[in-house]
Amino acid sequence: MKKIILYSALFSTVAFTGCKKFLDTLPDNRTSLNTPGKVAEMLVSAYPKASYIPFCEAMSDNADDKGIAESETYNSVPYVWGDVPEKDQDAPDYYWNGAYEAIAAANQALDAINSAANQKAYTAQRGEALVARAYAHFMLVTLFSKAYDPATAASDPGVPYVTTPEKVVLQSYERKTVSYVYEMIEKDLTEGLPLLNDASYKVPAYHFTQKAAHAFASRFYLFKQDYAKVIEHASLVFPGNNFRDNMRDWLVTYDQLTYAELRAIYTKASENANLLLAEATTWWGRNYPSYRYGLTPDLMNKVLGGNVTGGAWAYGIYGDDEHLNIPKFNEYFVREGLNANSGLGYNMIPLFTTEEVLLNRAEAYVRSNNNTAALEDINVFASGRIVGFSPARMVTENKAKAYYNTTDAKVALINTILDFKRAEFMHEGLRWFDIIRLKMPVVHKKNDEKLTLSPTDPRRLLQLPQEVKLAGLDLNPR
Repeated sequence: MKKIILYSALFSTVAFTGCKKFLDTLPDNRTSLNTPGKVAEMLVSAYPKASYIPFCEAMSDNADDKGIAESETYNSVPYVWGDVPEKDQDAPDYYWNGAYEAIAAANQALDAINSAANQKAYTAQRGEALVARAYAHFMLVTLFSKAYDPATAASDPGVPYVTTPEKVVLQSYERKTVSYVYEMIEKDLTEGLPLLNDASYKVPAYHFTQKAAHAFASRFYLFKQDYAKVIEHASLVFPGNNFRDNMRDWLVTYDQLTYAELRAIYTKASENANLLLAEATTWWGRNYPSYRYGLTPDLMNKVLGGNVTGGAWAYGIYGDDEHLNIPKFNEYFVREGLNANSGLGYNMIPLFTTEEVLLNRAEAYVRSNNNTAALEDINVFASGRIVGFSPARMVTENKAKAYYNTTDAKVALINTILDFKRAEFMHEGLRWFDIIRLKMPVVHKKNDEKLTLSPTDPRRLLQLPQEVKLAGLDLNPR
């Protein structure tokens, strides 16, 4: 019986049931996790190999109706905040399964470490497993539960926080609460982060390095509304405060590249801005310019037109009115066979970047009543994104208040930061995270109909896979 409740691929010998002769030979040396190197191999699978971008982008206000032929359900159903019936790549169910597969790999690694005679030899691997486990659970609770609210987190249903390998076919689980999940995430994160050793990785950009873990912490604490810790962890990503030198260079380097070159460089491990990359099975890189619900001329003018600096964005926008896009993803297609025409598409996904960390810190400064420090971060970001940036283009409190027509400097600066993030992460799904975190309404139009997602609409929570009811879990209300 296939276990589909919290879909986890067991890598232990429990998974390899069958005839005795088959079990006489281990089919994969990772099933015997008796060295730090083998555990490290296991941890390659501790990152979700699924993408949240297709449905997060479609649900957000970074998607508009082009009025062309209807897209596939992975784009059209989330646009109207419906439950995607499919379970293949790019569906919410696929991400749920991918996240719990990653958690299963982390737990299997930790189980092996705890059984090792010399556990100190596995310190770096323990750190990576704990932080990776925390990240996957954070993504699940963020997408499938209500956003953290101190007033309701102790009663809002969370997601199962799994800390041990599954060793039975039908395991029972509890959703518990958002507060409990956050406590467990913080426990794993704070325990695991100091143990990380960047020197243990061949390609650090594909693993939780110290920088990547602090970047994750800056996002986690932004959701948790612990702004002092956002500032602390964001500042530890680049202790020398050299954020500008580690941002994507849209003004010079990127400006000289072709469309194909831009697609290739954006998700390269050699790009300093990419603090953590993960491979995901997805058709997003191939399809996002042509989906019906995406970047339109009207949306482009709204998000990527004017801004508080008065200058023009440096982002390269390509395509006609029905295919507008910023080139960010380069698909790697793997054929099913040597002569096959079918196969799977893969994209590298930037899970954490320099730019997000900088803007997370800027928001935390504003919410901590330190507008001076916030403006420094805002202008560092603008200096790398605004064509011809100069002192005349610098953001000030008065300029922000005038642009957003408010007398409240705090409101003006928060709006500035959110708009900068909205433009920076077009096509990357992160706008949805700000929408749910800040309980922002979303308005979509479809043909002549106006659709509104209010801050209290239950459809803001993705629906859990139907199969989880077998594990005794309640679905989200609809």
